[in-house]
Amino acid sequence: MTGLPSIALRAHGGMPPSACVEQAVAAERAGLSTLWFAENPFTRGVWPAMAACAVATQRLRIGIGVFNPYNRHPTLMAMEMAAFDELSAGRAVLGIGAGIGTKVRKMQLATDRPIAAVRDAMTIARRLLRGEDVSYTGKVFSVDGVRLEFPLRRTDMPILMAAMGEQALRLCAEVADGLMISNMCPPAYTRRAVGIMREAAARAGRPAPREVVQYVPCAVRDDGDEARRLAKDTVAAMLTAYWSQGTASP
Repeated sequence: MTGLPSIALRAHGGMPPSACVEQAVAAERAGLSTLWFAENPFTRGVWPAMAACAVATQRLRIGIGVFNPYNRHPTLMAMEMAAFDELSAGRAVLGIGAGIGTKVRKMQLATDRPIAAVRDAMTIARRLLRGEDVSYTGKVFSVDGVRLEFPLRRTDMPILMAAMGEQALRLCAEVADGLMISNMCPPAYTRRAVGIMREAAARAGRPAPREVVQYVPCAVRDDGDEARRLAKDTVAAMLTAYWSQGTASP
C-alpha cells in the first residue's frame, strides 16, 4: 500500500455487455490495471460481460466487486471464479461483500448477520479456490466434504472484501487480500479505514492486506462544463440511493 496508485475502471449491470467490452479494450490500451464489475440484485448479471471482456483483452485484470453470499452461495462463487480464471488466463480477482441489504431482503433472504455471512463466504471460497477438501460449519453458511472437481489454473487467486464499518474492516484484516471501499467515501475515511485494518492485521499476526480499491465517480468529456454536469448528476443519484438505505444496509 505504498507508492503511486494504479488506475482502474469500473463497469456495472447498468451497462450492456457490448459497452463493457469497448471500455475494457480501451482500458487495456490506456494501461489501466483492472476492470472491476459491480453486480447488484435486479440489474444485469455480470458474467456475460466479464467473459466477453476476458476474451477481448490480454493483460487487464478482471475483478468482481462484489458478489454477496446471499444470492450467490460461496461454493457457486468458487466454481464460477475458478472457471473464469481459466478463461482469463489467471487474471481473475474475487471481491466479496455483504451486498445492499434493502435489495437482498426483497428476495426474502435474511441479512441480519452480515459479518458472519461474509466471514463464512470468505472462508469457504478461499479454501475451495486453493483446491482443498472443505468441511466447514459457519454461523450462516456451511459445507460438508466439498471440493472443486476440476484442475485449477492457480491456487492463490486474490480475494478482496468490501468493508465500511469497524467490524467489517477488522474482518477484512483477518481474512482478505485487499479492501474495497465504496463510492461516496472521502479520503479521510479511507485513511481511517486503512489504519483500522492495519491495526487489526497486526493483532491477528498477519500482514495487512496489500491492495486497497477506492471507487471514485468520475466524468470524462472534452467539454469541461458537460463533464461537471455529468459528475453532479452521478453524485446526486448516488446520494439519493445511499440516503434511502439509511442504516438498513449491512
